[in-house]
Amino acid sequence: MSTAQVERVELDQLTCWRIRAAGSELLVAQQGAQILSYQQGEQPPLIWLSPDAAYQRGQSVRGGVPVCWPWFGDLRRNPQAVQAHYHQEQAPAHGLVRALDWELLGIDEEDGAVTLRFAYDTRNQPLEGWPRDAGLTFIVRLAHELSMSLETHNRGDTPLTLSQALHSYFAVSDVRQVHVEGLQGCRYIDTLQDWQELRQQNELGFGSETDRIYLDTPARLSIVDPGWGRRIHLDARGSRSAVLWNPWIDKAKRLSQFPDDAWQDMLCIETANLLDDVVQLKPDERHRLELHISSERTD
Repeated sequence: MSTAQVERVELDQLTCWRIRAAGSELLVAQQGAQILSYQQGEQPPLIWLSPDAAYQRGQSVRGGVPVCWPWFGDLRRNPQAVQAHYHQEQAPAHGLVRALDWELLGIDEEDGAVTLRFAYDTRNQPLEGWPRDAGLTFIVRLAHELSMSLETHNRGDTPLTLSQALHSYFAVSDVRQVHVEGLQGCRYIDTLQDWQELRQQNELGFGSETDRIYLDTPARLSIVDPGWGRRIHLDARGSRSAVLWNPWIDKAKRLSQFPDDAWQDMLCIETANLLDDVVQLKPDERHRLELHISSERTD
């Protein structure tokens, strides 16, 4: 007999779904199709949600997995082909769909797993300043592990170029004690050092503010967290770039929905398509960005 549970909940101004399946719990908002939190059994959360998170319409929630599309970060730092699709003077950071309602296509249960399917259609909901015909589908599957897939379909009659990211906030015991496996030898852009291109020599640890775009990344990255005795695995497809971010002490004080000391508890690894890894779609072509999150004990 299945033990999966699906509950619609209203958090302040946002409609959300709380899913319990296979001993795990997932919280997802319809606004932005944003995963808010994810926890396996009695473990500490894997996906971090800010204690000061605000559930307001038109405002992305701090934490979880915001969907950044059709560009990531500052549009002016994107390739010209990405910039050219936008026709307004002021471009919001991280694209246009994080704070808009997506259509819930359905919630399906099979063999104890639950799948949520969301869509954003620019024909039905045109994006101001971005007059392109594209269909987005975001699929989230909760079983013993968590999987998500973001598919873009270029339905226009001209090529489409975009950058994007699954802006994942991971919960850690103490960011100063964790390290990330899989980045050795990768090129990266250090945005805090005038966007210099450097190369990762050793395993990546954290001792100060970090904001880097890694290129030519492998399919698997792992967060090793000795404090909680676990390793979080991120397995990606359709991506060869990732952003590693932690605001540290000073910047944390300037962030919205973010306690001053919360930088210790989180680490962003954003599965992405950035810089020379941007998505280029011919008419009627599709691209799928996938992320699978799992964990294992190390103690």
